[in-house]
Amino acid sequence: WRKTYSNSGIEEAAKRAGAKVVPAHQESYYKTVSIPQGKRLKTAKIHQAIVDSDKWINVPVLKNHGGAQLTISMKNYMGIVWDRGFFHANDLQQCIADVCTYEKRPVLNVVDAYRLMKTSGPKGKSLSDVVLSKGLFMSQDIVAVDTAAANFFNQAREMPLERVTHIAKAQELGLGTMDLDKLNIRRVRI
Repeated sequence: WRKTYSNSGIEEAAKRAGAKVVPAHQESYYKTVSIPQGKRLKTAKIHQAIVDSDKWINVPVLKNHGGAQLTISMKNYMGIVWDRGFFHANDLQQCIADVCTYEKRPVLNVVDAYRLMKTSGPKGKSLSDVVLSKGLFMSQDIVAVDTAAANFFNQAREMPLERVTHIAKAQELGLGTMDLDKLNIRRVRI
């Protein structure tokens, strides 16, 4: 993880900004929490920084993902859990929706769609996998923001919302709405 942070420039940018980079490469950094609303997942090991936080903001990069179809806000929770292998082996889409019911939810979801990875995700193979789309989505409603971002992604590469089933599963769990017509959406062009 250190090599990745260094090579990506995140380490240097974090130092300049006075930020603290928190490691996540050992199980000891995670705490078992209850997921009482989960259909498949009843507990999860969540990173201690999230468990101990007063508030947290979820900032995923919109991209294709082989297993989950898309990485958006809900799929980004995979970055705060320890046992991702369990998720992949036990209905990944349901586990993603389930873990989002954890009581300490993000106060804001900010989806970075400035450059989206349309294929070969989550890692990508070449620059041709990336599209300059200049999008940004923000909402406190994790289902709504993922719905809007998935619809946006569908313009770059066919990815019907029905294939990203964790979004509908999260709506069924009461985490938000997929009906964007019910929301007060502000579109800003810069």
